[in-house]
This record gives sequence, structure tokens and C-alpha cells, in this order.
Amino acid sequence: MFRLLSTSFLAGCLAFAGVAHAQPKTAEPKTALTVSIFSQDIGTLDPHFAVGTQDRVPAAWIFNALVRFRPGTIDPKTIEPDLATSWEQSPDGKTWVFHLRHGVQFHGGYGEFTADDVVFSLNKAANPATSAFAADYAAIKSVDAVDPYTVKITLAQPVPSLLGMVANYSGGFIVSKKAVTERGEGFKRAPIGTGPFMFKSVTPSQSLELVANDAYFRGKPKLSSITYRFMPSGASRDLAFQSGEIDIGSGLQDQKWVARIKAVPHAIPDVMDPAELSQIYLNVTTKPLDDIRVRQAIAYAINRAEILKWRGADVAREPTSVIPSGYLGFTADSGLLPYDPAKAKALLAEAGYKDGVTVKMVMTQEPNSLALMQVVQAQLRRVGINLDMDVVEHATYHQMIRQDLSPLSFYSAARFPVADVYLTQFFHSRSIVKTPTAVTNFSHCNVADAEIDAARTEVDPAKQEADWKAAQRKIVANVCAVPLIETLQVWAHHDDFDFGFPSTGSMSLGPMLTEASGFK
Repeated sequence: MFRLLSTSFLAGCLAFAGVAHAQPKTAEPKTALTVSIFSQDIGTLDPHFAVGTQDRVPAAWIFNALVRFRPGTIDPKTIEPDLATSWEQSPDGKTWVFHLRHGVQFHGGYGEFTADDVVFSLNKAANPATSAFAADYAAIKSVDAVDPYTVKITLAQPVPSLLGMVANYSGGFIVSKKAVTERGEGFKRAPIGTGPFMFKSVTPSQSLELVANDAYFRGKPKLSSITYRFMPSGASRDLAFQSGEIDIGSGLQDQKWVARIKAVPHAIPDVMDPAELSQIYLNVTTKPLDDIRVRQAIAYAINRAEILKWRGADVAREPTSVIPSGYLGFTADSGLLPYDPAKAKALLAEAGYKDGVTVKMVMTQEPNSLALMQVVQAQLRRVGINLDMDVVEHATYHQMIRQDLSPLSFYSAARFPVADVYLTQFFHSRSIVKTPTAVTNFSHCNVADAEIDAARTEVDPAKQEADWKAAQRKIVANVCAVPLIETLQVWAHHDDFDFGFPSTGSMSLGPMLTEASGFK
């Protein structure tokens, strides 16, 4: 789907030559926060078009949703009330009723938040012309305002996580109907939400300025303002953080970068979920990968412990299934084949390739991805598998793998943390690339369609999770994909700042800031 962190970060590798000095303490804690991001500019401030990290991060500060992930976590089981105070669902899972908070005010005098704004927002999120996330809302049949403080959502069929669709993530954010209608395209550069921080101004290629929403329904924020600086240069960003000019900064998915941060006085690295799972997808319909023994040989040849040591244990972890760990429905007991080069060689010989075999692939020239696949290439070579990589420009790579032009495909992604999303997009036959319903099924896998479909409509949570786990085991047994590494989000902050809650994850891919966040 996307690379979560820009390769421009590599410029920051020389930034920490000197010793940093923490800012001197003042009598009163400061209230103006400065955050840096690895971007040239903001893309959009309309949350329903916020697909890039630079846009997702501030969206979570400006907007609310009907429900939210508990600050500091991405666990769907922690979802709690936000603009809705309570909800109930019908026994068949197709009808949901949400009861809304009274008296919540939109920024800038745009009036009270009501059910009409929810109806407008969810319909906007479901419309391809007004949202980048419309496909996520295909199951919604209707959204109706029962009264100003009650909303009914009717589904065409049950979905694995309706709460996830209306949470503070992607299309779930609630916008002001009046503001969007009045501002039109201007809303993308001057948004109106209900969150703890309000839009003030944006200076292209410099910064986004936000101010506290003193009327926030959870209480007046401790911070008075946020300056969100666009800093594509890793070296400049790191030096600004080192000097204290920056309070929170985006970092490198790199062990050495985290080590340097740990050596800076009063600096704390923030390594958090969601993890980006890197896998190789094996086209089970193309020779020689149509022979399961060849696919198994590839799986046995992959040394994940070695890959983790290369990437760094502070920023990554070994995967244990074909979906990222921590997702609702994930199982570590997936039957993943262990590293066993002798077994790999024996399987190749049994398949008729005792002298080795060549497997072709198209590969991106993006440095982080290419470096990882060069490690994999070396591991495969040890057992007699020659990985022939045709290295192309990143955009071309994405086009080619979606045109089914690569028998073996590398892909890294994070998704909404429910098993259905990953399993459907990467392993259901409806998602096979170069078909009318194509998404990202590069392997042409179809062995778990029944389990994926059953889980999607199952209303019993225990049976649903059992179906998801069974799907993972079938996909692993068929070697549709081989997991390589899970890489986490990397940021840093100074120890005089307190988020206001333990922070292990953020669906916005950046620091979550609330009314409780502030300086000590």
C-alpha cells in the first residue's frame, strides 16, 4: 500500500556527530510544541483523502470519530467512545445504532456536532469522488439520522469490524457538513473538526500551525499550539531535534539511528506499532513456483533471525504468520516453516532441480526495500536458488507487479489491524491481480477463500477468530507467501514532554497528541 517512512531519512545518518544539550528548564513549562515530519509539504487536510503519513498524523489531532482507539494503542479491543457515548447492534450484525454526545462544538464557530454531520461524513467517506477510502465502506447500505443525537447504520451484510470503520482512522473521521459544503476544495487546506487542536494556518513547504481548542469536550488542552514542520532532509531534522529546536521528530527505521538517539541526553526513541510486514509472494500458477516443493524450498531457505539482526531488534521483529502480529485474529501458531537449508536443498533435488533453479522477479530500486531483498537473494543463493531481480523505478515496480509481471513479488504493508483486511486483500481469489476485482493478491492464492468469507459474516467472535486462524494456516501450508520482517514506526521526543498516556502504537503512524499531552 505504501512505504510508511521515506527513504529521505537516510540523509540523517551523519547528523549526530556532536553531543546534544537539553533545553534549560524554565520556571513555567512551555506550552508550544514543535513536531518535525519527513515531508516537503502537507498533501491534504481533508482526513478522507489522508493516505500519506504526513497527512495522517495531524488528522488525528484535528478530528474525532464516533469511536476511537484508546490513545497510545492500536488494539481493536481497546476501542472506546468518542463522539458517540454508546451503541448497540442487532443480533444479525446488520444494524447499528449510535447515541451521540450533546453539546460538542465544531471549530471556528461552525456550530454543534449532530447526527447530520455523521450521515454526511460517512456518505462522503463511502463516495470515491470524495474519499480515498470508499472501498472500505462498500458494505454500508444506509446511514440515517434518527434524531439530532442518534444515528442508525444499516449494512448490506455483516462486516468483521464495523467499529473499525467508524473509528479515528482514515474514513472514520467526522467532518463538519457546513464547513465542507461552504469551503469545497478549500476544506483540504483549511479543515474544520471537533478535536483538541484547530487549524490556524499552513505555509507551503514550511509548516502547519495548529492552536488549542479551548472548548474541547474532554477539557482544555495543556498545549497552546503545535507547529508541524515539513523537513524532508534527515540531517536537518536530526540536528534540529538534537539542538532542542524540535520537540518530537520522525526518525529512521534503522538500528543505528535508534542507538544514536539513545546516546543523546534527554532524548527518548519512540518505536511503535503498526508494524509494516514485508513478505515475498509466490505466484502459485507460474513455473517453477507452481511446484509446492520449490515454494517450500524458498521458505526453508529464509533465515528470519539473520534478517532481524541485519535490520535491528530495536526497530523490527520476526513475523510468525502471513499477517502482522497483534492484529485481531492473528495466530502465531500458523505452521510457518523454519530455517532449514538442508531441507531446502533436498526439496529442490526432489523437484528436479538438484543443480539449482532460477526464479525471476521485478524489484523496486527504493533503497530500503532493495537492500532487504539483496539479503534474501544471498540466503536463497546458499541453497541453489538464483533470484534474478529486474530492478526498476519504484512507480514502475508497482505498475508491473499489479500487471502480474513478476512471478515472485516483494511487498511491505500495514493495514487496519483486523485479520480480514490483510487476508482479503492479499490472499482471497477476488483480489488476484489483473482481474476485475484486483487488489494485491500477487500469489494467485485461493486456498482460504471459504474461511475468509465465513469469518467476514460470522457474528460469534470466537468462531470468527477460529476461521481467521484456519485461513492463515492454509495459506502458510500452501506457501502463498513467505514473511520476512516486521518493521515498526520510529519517532523520538525529549524527556521533558509527556504524551499523557503510555504510547505503544498509533493508527495515525505518528505521535498521538490529546488534551492530556504537555510539557512537564
